[in-house]
Amino acid sequence: MKDNNDMPGHLARRFQQIAVAVFLAEVGDAGFDLTPVQFAALATIKANPGLDQVTLAGLIAYDRTTITGVIDRLVQKGLAERRASSRDRRARELEITDEGRRTLRKITPVVESAQRIMLRGLNAKEGEELMRLLRKAIAAGNELSRAPLRDVQA
Repeated sequence: MKDNNDMPGHLARRFQQIAVAVFLAEVGDAGFDLTPVQFAALATIKANPGLDQVTLAGLIAYDRTTITGVIDRLVQKGLAERRASSRDRRARELEITDEGRRTLRKITPVVESAQRIMLRGLNAKEGEELMRLLRKAIAAGNELSRAPLRDVQA
């Protein structure tokens, strides 16, 4: 059996632990209360006004059954709101609030800094190569995920 440090799953889990810790520390130190998933959801809602929860889950590769809790917290924080859909009365459309826009504008440089910290052991070329390889591996395994990444539904 291989050592854990020779297993991609173990290394991916460790990097995820580091990434979340860095994100939360940097964002918290800057006075914000957002998780990585909440940030991804808020940025995606801003980029896709009026999308529904299922589409949001697909766009950020998040489990459809637990996206509701993420949205609940964004709504409770006044960063997003749900509206009745004009196309399907069973669905709720998501919109970013003015406070959500202000928060994104202020927090984005902090999140970008956190991303640089996550890659601080690599030079620029190595960081680009890691990102390329991660995208390649993720694309190849996307359909194996419990929450595959999906494009916007037309």
